[in-house]
Amino acid sequence: MSTPQEPSYLNPRLPESLKRQFLSKLKTPEEAVQLIRSGDRIYIGSNCGEPETLAEALCSRKDDLFGCEVTHLLTHGIAPYAEPEYAENFRVRNLFIGANMRKAVNEGRADFVPIFLSEIPRLFRNGQLPIDVAMVSVTPPDEHGYCSMGVAVDIGMAACEVARVILAEVKPDMPRTLGNGFLHINDIDAFCTSRYPVIEHSFEGSDETSAKIAEYIVDLIDDGACLQAGIGNIPDAVLARLGEKNDLGMHTEMFSDGIIPLIQNGNITCRKKTLHPGKVVATFVIGTRKLYDYIDNNPFFEFRTSDYVNDPFVVAQNDNMIAINSCIEVDLTGQVVSDSIGNRFYSGFGGQVDFIRGAARSKGGKPIIALPSTAKGGTISKIVPMIKPAAGVTTSRGDVHYVVTEWGVAYLHGRSVRERALSLIRIAHPSFRDELLEKAKELGYVAKEQPSVEHRYPSELIRTVTLRDGTEVTIRPILPTDEYLLKRHFYSLSEESVRKRFGAVLKSLSNATFRELVNPDYNTHMAFVATVKEGEGEVIITTGRYYINQTTNYAEFAMATRDDWQGRGVGTEVFKTLVETAQANKVLGFTATVLAENTEMMKIIRESGLDVETKLSAGQYEVKIHFRKRREGLESS
Repeated sequence: MSTPQEPSYLNPRLPESLKRQFLSKLKTPEEAVQLIRSGDRIYIGSNCGEPETLAEALCSRKDDLFGCEVTHLLTHGIAPYAEPEYAENFRVRNLFIGANMRKAVNEGRADFVPIFLSEIPRLFRNGQLPIDVAMVSVTPPDEHGYCSMGVAVDIGMAACEVARVILAEVKPDMPRTLGNGFLHINDIDAFCTSRYPVIEHSFEGSDETSAKIAEYIVDLIDDGACLQAGIGNIPDAVLARLGEKNDLGMHTEMFSDGIIPLIQNGNITCRKKTLHPGKVVATFVIGTRKLYDYIDNNPFFEFRTSDYVNDPFVVAQNDNMIAINSCIEVDLTGQVVSDSIGNRFYSGFGGQVDFIRGAARSKGGKPIIALPSTAKGGTISKIVPMIKPAAGVTTSRGDVHYVVTEWGVAYLHGRSVRERALSLIRIAHPSFRDELLEKAKELGYVAKEQPSVEHRYPSELIRTVTLRDGTEVTIRPILPTDEYLLKRHFYSLSEESVRKRFGAVLKSLSNATFRELVNPDYNTHMAFVATVKEGEGEVIITTGRYYINQTTNYAEFAMATRDDWQGRGVGTEVFKTLVETAQANKVLGFTATVLAENTEMMKIIRESGLDVETKLSAGQYEVKIHFRKRREGLESS
């Protein structure tokens, strides 16, 4: 056995006794793996912290090492042990599937364990998945003899806690990350010096679709929120659009380079975090040298194991927790598939369910599933009537809250299957909406009379206004899923209010009428509702709509405000919204028939600042409002 020379990367302040101990354990990679026995289960470090040199050396023992099992999460480096020629030596147990393992898994040469990332360390510790050898990447020891696991703490610390043998690949360029990812020289059985730098991974710039999805997600993020964002174009696009947000925090499974400018510009401060304030908490990073240099010895970052960071009960202790995760497909009932394409395994659970559930239980939290509406160049829809045969549900329909595509946001939690289907069809790609609706009818999810939803929901028209008494009211275009809310609104109106709106006292409206009212085309038929919060839900307090006469290009409009909200200014705000929307669509003006006793409506019209013609006949006004003669900005009454 060769006598190792003292490597240049050793800390000059390392005490002589620890230096001697380190040098006595410093081996060539081929010598280090001699500590592995046939039949051992070998843990290999994760993500960009993969010990590639040791992985190569492991395969060099092809002639004398048999029946071993290799287990790991996603690894971004090489995986020679998964090649067919090593079938008698090693079988891989994947706790998450990366690109370098998909072929082996789907050919049956490797195994896949569907499991939440938060629960993997427990498998190691309780002996359900005992680890004999842990192979990990570390920094050189510091002056106290501690080596940091750097970019990948995640499940590696738990593996090292229980392993009979720990083999450490020293990477001199590994960033020293702070937290609970340290191993002492005394804990490690053999060191070797890496032949490879720390793995780097950069992400492509966000495409147009990801950018649009990110816009919708950013609208859901308030100042002071705490973020979890995964890997890929959508999370990166979200980070790139947070420049106007303040005092954001981060508690996340992982992060990448996109976090740096947000910290440097003061958007991410972690000051408002309710758990670990002042710290970005994570289990691993995937990024470039720029990121690794930034987190090196930086006390703003705290790396902990996945059984803590990903524990839903820990996640939930962060108020206003925003969890952003992607998936492969979502069915019309809200089932989310993230780890497989039909019967072909693709990735794994990772931390998706951990954070979805944690954010759901966070005060003010928002669990978000984000995905492009199509795949394969727009030829297939990712919102589907039913998940593919043999595909596995990662996040159940009971766990799903927000689903976001480039076409909008669907909120599913607490909604019926009919409401879910309509919401998801609305944010599907327009090319597939009719097909999805017909399938939803066939499956009995929606009524056979349900109108088409091929139109785009104009979410840009959603706004919040503050009434004179300080009440915040949301004014938004009506949704097909507002049918029950509209019924509640109608049946809450007094006989007098119904008569003022419809010209007669109506005891009821048919289901078909309500269905028509909540399905405008947002073009010739436009409808708005004003809502206020009621617990975790909302109620409609005012409705307003118009129908364009395409012959005259004037629109007939109508409004109705709940009795207890009349005279508070909400009707004026809805009327302003109707006028502004109609003007933007080149409508010339409004017409209406208003009962003479409906003094509230006439006051709104007369004080609008618009040119108004009225004719009183048989107890009602025939009103014509001309937009072209607009005099002044609208004033709230």
